[in-house]
Amino acid sequence: MRISVLVAEIGSTTTVVNAFQDIHTPCPKFIGQGQFPTTVLEGDVNIGLQGAIEDLKKNLKIDKIEYDEMFATSSAAGGLKMTVHGLVYDMTVRAAKEAALGAGAIIHKVTAGKLKRTDIKKIIDLCPNIILLAGGVDYGERDTVLYNAEKIAELGLKTPIIYAGNIENQEEMKEIFREAGNKLYPVENVYPKIDQLNIEPTRKVIQDAFEEHITHAPGMKRIKEMVKGSIIPTPGAVMEASKLLKAALGDLITFDVGGATTDLHSVTEGSEEINRILMSPEPLAKRTVEGDLGVYVNMLNLVERIGKEKLQQEFNFDIQKIITAYQPIPKTSEEIKFVERLTLEAVVTALERHVGKLRYLYGAAGKTTVAEGKDLSNVKYIIGTGGALTRLPNKINILKAALKKRNQNMLLPTEEAKILIDHHYIMASAGVLAKRYPEVALNLMKQSLRCAVI
Repeated sequence: MRISVLVAEIGSTTTVVNAFQDIHTPCPKFIGQGQFPTTVLEGDVNIGLQGAIEDLKKNLKIDKIEYDEMFATSSAAGGLKMTVHGLVYDMTVRAAKEAALGAGAIIHKVTAGKLKRTDIKKIIDLCPNIILLAGGVDYGERDTVLYNAEKIAELGLKTPIIYAGNIENQEEMKEIFREAGNKLYPVENVYPKIDQLNIEPTRKVIQDAFEEHITHAPGMKRIKEMVKGSIIPTPGAVMEASKLLKAALGDLITFDVGGATTDLHSVTEGSEEINRILMSPEPLAKRTVEGDLGVYVNMLNLVERIGKEKLQQEFNFDIQKIITAYQPIPKTSEEIKFVERLTLEAVVTALERHVGKLRYLYGAAGKTTVAEGKDLSNVKYIIGTGGALTRLPNKINILKAALKKRNQNMLLPTEEAKILIDHHYIMASAGVLAKRYPEVALNLMKQSLRCAVI
């Protein structure tokens, strides 16, 4: 059977392959999915990919698959590992961090000001896939980021460097990293003026650098040879899909609960009322990644957050027995109920960490109300994707329950926000498809979300 496009999503625990047909017609179709455990530990993620393709063949009841194009997303082997270094934490550092997270990175180290010996040691130990340097508004402070660049250049790491700081330093940066032998990606300043964010150019360059340089998981080189289109970080692909949907639907948030992490993507301008009292700017598209909230790899963290005794009180089966025999994909009714409870905890916690809050300041003029963080009060749609929120029976009730856990100071969506589920589990695939076929990607998501209003 010849298929128009295959998209592989190489995750931390599971590799999924989605098949799409008729993408050059007005009616593109999702025709099937295969999955297989990701095989990083076996030394070659290609084994998991081939296993997922075999599963796809079985599901489609065919003996052979040929395809016109193949795309891929990857979060295997820790995904896109980055360090971010800026000048002032609440300004350039935060802007650079927002850019990296929105591109799909996992940030392992963030520093503000001049690098210290302990910072340098951490960078060496981490050996990041990409290093992002920022600092100084345009035509402002220059010395700190140049100092940091010199220190990183001395390390001898061949890590690609993205420079998104004061534009006056671009020529100096080129000289520093040309001599050091690092590939440098100069880009527009992420924080060109006080209280002005400019993160989209840096996001794009991070994904370009990922695709050009990163074959970090064992076997990724072979997959890169198979792929005719793009390879981007899986979380970055979900963000691209969310931004595409925002343009069609309106303000939204996307929960992506996985085996290792829980990501929350919000694409919203917020309300005019809150924007007037916001203490510092927020990006239109924001992603937070909770590396401690995963329903498989980090299952014990969620159990600890809830409390084993409380879990045992909630259920009439042996919780310890479920924990001991825990597998990536739940099969029994007890296992499914257990994972649903973990997923609810992950969603509630991720939302609390992501959302902005009202604060009250007291001074000579009395009480003043200010806002900090991301305002979600204008959000009209809540989207669920990822293995847990597309496969669990009570996925809609999980998201409804999460929205009901309200705190009056949190800038949460209203309970009138509509819940949509990525039934085909294709948001990451649609995100990478959107780089070449945006209308096709939107059409496929319409079908998956079963949403007639798009």
